Amino acid sequence: MTPLDKAIGVFSPTTAAKRLAARASLVHQQRLYEGASRGRQTDGWRSSSTAADSEIAAAGPLLRDRSRDLVRNNALAAQAVQVLVNNIVGTGIRPRAASGNKSLNKKVDKLWAEWSRHCDAHGHTDFHGVLSLAVREMIEGGEVLGLKRPRRRSGSKVPLQIELYEADHLDDGKWESNPTGPRISQGIEYDASGRRSAFWMFPDHPGDTTNVFRRTTESVRIPADNVAHLFERQRVQSRGVPWGAPAMIALRDLGDWQVAEMVRKKTEACMVGIVIGEDAAGETSMAPTVEDGMGNQIEQFSPGMIAYATGGKDIKFNTPGHSGGVAEWNRTQMMIIAAGFRVPYALMTGDLSQANFSSNRAGLNEFRRMVEQIQWTIVIPMFCEKIWQWFCDAAYTAGLIPTADVQAEWAPPKFESVNPKQDAETDLIETRAGFATRSQMIAKRGYDPLEVYEEMDRDNKEADRLGLILDSDPRRVSKAGLSQDSETSDAEPSRPAEDNQKD
Repeated sequence: MTPLDKAIGVFSPTTAAKRLAARASLVHQQRLYEGASRGRQTDGWRSSSTAADSEIAAAGPLLRDRSRDLVRNNALAAQAVQVLVNNIVGTGIRPRAASGNKSLNKKVDKLWAEWSRHCDAHGHTDFHGVLSLAVREMIEGGEVLGLKRPRRRSGSKVPLQIELYEADHLDDGKWESNPTGPRISQGIEYDASGRRSAFWMFPDHPGDTTNVFRRTTESVRIPADNVAHLFERQRVQSRGVPWGAPAMIALRDLGDWQVAEMVRKKTEACMVGIVIGEDAAGETSMAPTVEDGMGNQIEQFSPGMIAYATGGKDIKFNTPGHSGGVAEWNRTQMMIIAAGFRVPYALMTGDLSQANFSSNRAGLNEFRRMVEQIQWTIVIPMFCEKIWQWFCDAAYTAGLIPTADVQAEWAPPKFESVNPKQDAETDLIETRAGFATRSQMIAKRGYDPLEVYEEMDRDNKEADRLGLILDSDPRRVSKAGLSQDSETSDAEPSRPAEDNQKD
């Protein structure tokens, strides 16, 4: 009871009782969510109700700089980013035309294969390399912008190239408010309906110190249709943040601890021992000193050193103290960092001692589900699909295809199997049971089914021409490895001999 309640109780006990009941009810309601409670445990908990864009505007540039510094100088951060890029992009996310017209599909796929080798505006790599760099920048810097560059002399029939820009190029200091018309927030322009209409970008990187005198400091307006903005949306937000943001403090603390531990170990290893004892009779000293074997006063440690105290006659060897639980603490911190980057601990550290076959496979399955979610909800719709549409528009404008309305089916890279034999048998059972088609199984492995079928047809014809009978050819050899009757094979090519015997 507060002093005010006591005073009220003297003059009006009924009112005081009602106040106490109301306070008790309020406390009970607050305790329904302990996370919203106030007390000593939550005194230092700072939280805000700001919009995502407001938080990113305030913290985004610093988060980006710190993330890049960690990836440059911290092995764990560099490996975590590489693991994510390896699994999200791998050797490439490949499209194939799906217009419903076989001849058109073949033509578009051929044009894409030729264009993708020359699509990098900087001339360094192909489409898969551009995509890999874009995803890396999204993870490390939070976001990346791919710009459409119509170019006639690009080394390709399709007059188009893609140029990647880091998030620093976006003029996040450009703000304009218009209650009835377009507005600009963090360098992104929106129309009256709230849809992105343009990006305000610096042609040159603001941090480029090698081109100071020629650098353009004024941002220019680029239509949103010419920009593929790749970032992860965790809230209703317009820009992205580095994926390692939750692990930055843990990474920094672990790095500082490792440096401190290394200095301690080096210091302990420097001094082997010290000669001590009482001063000899009649000797006087202005102050106690520690000297080396030559009588020089010691001011710093060196490896293998034996020091002499004033009047020393007995030697005491250095016995460094042992810090217990260091390995376990270090492992726990690395697990926290791996969780912050959303990668398996074993893949980030290379330490497989904490996992057996089953637990490792279960962890990889969950990681792969996350990777698939990123591929199909972020990378493909926000970046790949937009570039595909640019490609089709450019090919149509150049008169290479009859229409720009050509859909694409995307095939992300396959995941390497932990148990290839078991997984292959599972896929075979699903296909034979009708739960999946052969084309789906082939596409799941990152290949184009039509290309695989055509290659199989060529292989079969070549084997027949040479008179080869291979164990991998179900037309000639049964599942049990027995030679099939050619007439039966020709009549019923889809029914193995052993199935006929069972029937």
